[in-house]
Amino acid sequence: MAITTPHTDAPLQQGALLTPGEVAVLFRVDPKTVTRWAQAGKLSAVRTLGGHRRFHEAEVRQLLQGVPQQRTGE
Repeated sequence: MAITTPHTDAPLQQGALLTPGEVAVLFRVDPKTVTRWAQAGKLSAVRTLGGHRRFHEAEVRQLLQGVPQQRTGE
């Protein structure tokens, strides 16, 4: 009889992960701003084995929907 264990990387299976630079492009801010948001708890981050932050794309897209769009010059 085989014993199965739950997959330990389950949170990483929820979708694509974005770098701070990719998130910064979506929000039109500097990547350091994205890092500050993560440190302040405004955006949750996952740490890679190398210690780099990655952000869940689904959460970023959801937050992006609440950001007002810039108007183009008329």
